[in-house]
Amino acid sequence: MLRGLSGCLAATLPMICAMEAADPSIGATHEPQTQSASTNQAGGTVHDFDFLVGRWAVQHRRLKGRLEHSSDWETFVGTCETRLILGGQANVDDNVLEFPGGAYRAVTMRVFDPSTKTWAIWWLDSRHPRDLEPPVVGGFRNGVGTLFADDRFKGKPIKVRFIWSDITSTKARWQQAFSEDGGTTWETNWEMEFTRAAGS
Repeated sequence: MLRGLSGCLAATLPMICAMEAADPSIGATHEPQTQSASTNQAGGTVHDFDFLVGRWAVQHRRLKGRLEHSSDWETFVGTCETRLILGGQANVDDNVLEFPGGAYRAVTMRVFDPSTKTWAIWWLDSRHPRDLEPPVVGGFRNGVGTLFADDRFKGKPIKVRFIWSDITSTKARWQQAFSEDGGTTWETNWEMEFTRAAGS
């Protein structure tokens, strides 16, 4: 589960995924699994995710058991290729994840709302092409993107948080965390370290 859509947009995402052309290192200090809740971010711009355009090598670090007080992590590699759409107001990326249980693809779509200065992000997994999770919504402040959603995990309501940080022209870091207490504490369960591919 990485972090609906209705009507034509739900129909469009699988087509975008099919049309996208597909074409590693962990060095950052990881945050503690339980963190204090933060507030929703706003005040971003349509160019917040321009840094992600291009091809990337991705090193994944994923917690095997979520919300189980687990410390058992697995690592694997992948790739990501991102391009702008909607005249730059949105972007879409094609992901290949070399998951230990079998490789799969996924597509992310991010759309900027100029009226609220926030981003909404959807994730579509090729293994479950009809399942679109609720979008995370938020924005950037001081170079860090923080986005939230309400969702369910194993039948229980949770909050989901994405954080984008450590952004340069050649690297970036993404984290996903879940909270089962309304955002008081967070457990980080997935991290991605992005390194720009040569020539991208």
